[in-house]
Amino acid sequence: MSKVLFEVTEDNLETGMRGYPVGYCSTSFVDPVKGLFYRGKAASELKDQSPEQVMYLLLHGKEASDGELKDFASQLQNRGHCSQAVIRHIQALPRQGHPMKLFCEALLILGMLESQDDYKEDCLNLMAKLPHLVATVLNYHAGWGETPAPNSQLSYIENFAEMLKAPGVDKEKLTEALRLFNILHYDHGGGNLSVFTGKAVASGLEDMYGAITAAMCALAGPRHGKANQDCLEFVREILDQVGESATEADIEALVRQRLENNQLVFGFGHAVLREEDPRASILYAFGEEHFSDDPLIKTALLLRKAATKVLKENPKVSNPYPNVDAISGAVLSAAGFAFPEYFTVLFGLSRCIGIAIQIVYERCVARDGKGTAIVRPKYIYKPQ
Repeated sequence: MSKVLFEVTEDNLETGMRGYPVGYCSTSFVDPVKGLFYRGKAASELKDQSPEQVMYLLLHGKEASDGELKDFASQLQNRGHCSQAVIRHIQALPRQGHPMKLFCEALLILGMLESQDDYKEDCLNLMAKLPHLVATVLNYHAGWGETPAPNSQLSYIENFAEMLKAPGVDKEKLTEALRLFNILHYDHGGGNLSVFTGKAVASGLEDMYGAITAAMCALAGPRHGKANQDCLEFVREILDQVGESATEADIEALVRQRLENNQLVFGFGHAVLREEDPRASILYAFGEEHFSDDPLIKTALLLRKAATKVLKENPKVSNPYPNVDAISGAVLSAAGFAFPEYFTVLFGLSRCIGIAIQIVYERCVARDGKGTAIVRPKYIYKPQ
């Protein structure tokens, strides 16, 4: 007899299916107190690893041996080139609008020209090609010049940083910041909007690239992936108002004023977490260690204390603590990539990994290999 996991009441309707169980996720989960876990390992255990190590863990459910890691890294390098046809088609697209639009178009083009129509193969190919694809999208959208071909002598994230042609960037600093940003954003459970959208589209047997494109359209919204861009702009706004010599008390007063004016305080709170996001804690420590003199990092660190203090005073606020978006953009900016309009694309570069792996599970493993049924929730007719 099946166990009753959730009783549906009228109060559950029109709430985005929040908290309603619909399936299994084997790659990651989010504990309300301890935060994000990949295959049972906390983010704090993985923060010093390479993207190749963490991707292997997510893909195979275990840590790689030295030989397995070398072979996996070689597979990514060998598969990492997008064809010249893909590049030419991307460079024929319009540059107007947010770069996430261009990224989504690029994913569809990649699928049209290079899909193997095999979820497992396309998952691995997508993982490998993303650095070249995303670097091409950013360089073309920003007008930074031609994207060089991937270098087989470089690691996954070194390659991406090297292909980016953003002006005035210290590649060594940026590479380390991108490595940390990349691994902390791969996956975040099975029910957030982008991953659910990708899996829902794949349930209709759309191929990997079409499903991932739909997922990235979901990620693009300000309630989801675009929050990291909005949060950095918020930190910049605070810095402009209080100045570089501001104290915690100065920022506390400004936060109180914003709340009195019914203005948002970006980067605080989370749908699941009830403590500070451990990913944020990791990035705060990284920013403090590497960029302690950067004005944006200083401001973000003061906001961490001041905003949390003020929000704790409101009993209606279930989580007054910062989430990862509160600091991730400031770290990227301090590392030399001060282009917030591209932060959501960098988020997508990471999150496509976890979503693709979850799609492979739902299409090739779930229900003894039959795959999940097509997504078809019930809606109740209600005349207006």
